[in-house]
Amino acid sequence: MLTSPTATVAAPPKPLLTIEPRSGWVPLNLAEIWQFRDLLMGLAGRDVRLRYRQTALGVSWVVLQPLIAAGLFTFIFGMLAGMPGKKGLPVFVLIYCGMLGYNVFANTLSKAGICLVGNAQLVSKVYFPRMVLPLSTALSTLLDFAVASVILIALMIVYHVHIGWGLLLMPALLAVILILALGVGLWASALTVSYRDVQYVLPVLLQFAMYASPAAYTLSWVNDTLRPKHPHLVAAYMLNPLASLLEAFRWSWLGTGDLHWGWLAYSFAFSVVAFVLGCVAFRRMERRFADVI
Repeated sequence: MLTSPTATVAAPPKPLLTIEPRSGWVPLNLAEIWQFRDLLMGLAGRDVRLRYRQTALGVSWVVLQPLIAAGLFTFIFGMLAGMPGKKGLPVFVLIYCGMLGYNVFANTLSKAGICLVGNAQLVSKVYFPRMVLPLSTALSTLLDFAVASVILIALMIVYHVHIGWGLLLMPALLAVILILALGVGLWASALTVSYRDVQYVLPVLLQFAMYASPAAYTLSWVNDTLRPKHPHLVAAYMLNPLASLLEAFRWSWLGTGDLHWGWLAYSFAFSVVAFVLGCVAFRRMERRFADVI
């Protein structure tokens, strides 16, 4: 006896994710980045572990690097150039605080600039939001900042620096510095995929940026030196967004320095625009990463 039962064909499972080529305006998908937050945290932790693996001093380098730099610049600017201290604070403390803020910018930018090339196998074989890679560098930088801040707090205790309400402004300034570094870093990382020259030019530009910013010296010293004979150079100097940000960062910790709200507003606007343009450029070039890298 033959039967012809109706065959039931199960519907194919709905794909969890559909990857399609994009053209034109490519918006930033924050929801997708949030879905990959575990990967972001994992990459940040891996960066910290790999950086200090097989080193004799380990995480101590986070403290030694700004201490050695502050000692060297104290000799150059404090002893040779004659930059004075402020409010009973030695030049060493002023420079260490400025270098602490600048290192947040420099470390984030330098790591973000090479993050795609350094993870070439991951980018070419596995799908994930590529922006997770540069964003993860900010988390590892914040960990280094937290460790180095302990030394600054110890120095403040030794020299009897009272913590004022200005410290409440420090997290906002730190966020703006990170936004500026990530904005430039997104440009640099996307360009490095096609032009490897960027990874060699970037350290040189960061050295120039350090001397063009009040990290190893104070903004008041620049004003006292330039304003009497070259007042127009002071305004040109302040066009560097790091100038007002680092001086305000030093003021938030130590309560000393020149705080210019107008220039701070300019630096904030500059940083936000740089970050938005960096995101747009990164997203537009992202479609070619896996093929070119």
